[in-house]
Amino acid sequence: MSHNLLARPTAIQFWESPKFAGAGVLLLVFLCGAVAGAVAMNLGAHSILHPHPFWDNSSKAEYLKSVTRQLDLTPDQAAQMSSILDDFAKYYQTVLSDGKARIFNILNDEQKRKFEKMLKERPRN
Repeated sequence: MSHNLLARPTAIQFWESPKFAGAGVLLLVFLCGAVAGAVAMNLGAHSILHPHPFWDNSSKAEYLKSVTRQLDLTPDQAAQMSSILDDFAKYYQTVLSDGKARIFNILNDEQKRKFEKMLKERPRN
């Protein structure tokens, strides 16, 4: 058996290196996580993680029912809580409309049109 001591060892290709393999596995794990997260959000996790706010009329009754059960509120307390939530909803809507009006005051006509479009296209919880 003759060994050529002067022969150069064959160089490994870049994609065969351990660093490349490690980076590839890391990238693959990241991409799999991103895809799994996107699928989960589209299958309903978004509504669980980001429920409608209690001041939204469509969710107020559900929120009030949940709070009443969790806190064991009396009927009188539940009625008072409902009134408080109504007041908060009115306050919140006033803040939103005032903020929108103040923003409109600083925009030109083209910017106002774009801003209205942005508001219509934004996702709602």
